[in-house]
Amino acid sequence: QVQLVESGGGLVQAGGSLRLSCAASGSIFSINAMGWYRQAPGKQRELVAAITSGGSTKYADSVKGRFTISRDNAKNTVYLQMNSLKPEDTAVYYCNARITPRLVGASESDYWGQGTQVTVSS
Repeated sequence: QVQLVESGGGLVQAGGSLRLSCAASGSIFSINAMGWYRQAPGKQRELVAAITSGGSTKYADSVKGRFTISRDNAKNTVYLQMNSLKPEDTAVYYCNARITPRLVGASESDYWGQGTQVTVSS
């Protein structure tokens, strides 16, 4: 059974930094793209940043220059370094990964973490 476990959220003042981590575990054959999404109260979930297995990245315009996504393929882990945080970054952050389980006949599917709260105070 595959699962994603996130850590690193919390409360920080505007201008501060946080680092989120998300580790995939279980019977995994391969991991394709990994990414971070966020959902603020009353808003739709949105893509924050994504990274391919080869290391190509993309970012939401609102976080470019402030957030950096990276991954450690040996550890099946993706990170999100968040600097110069703003109150509008406050949201629940979710890890996402396209994973093929190590099961006969399994196909690639989307997996989600449980979410971690990030709160930025002004």
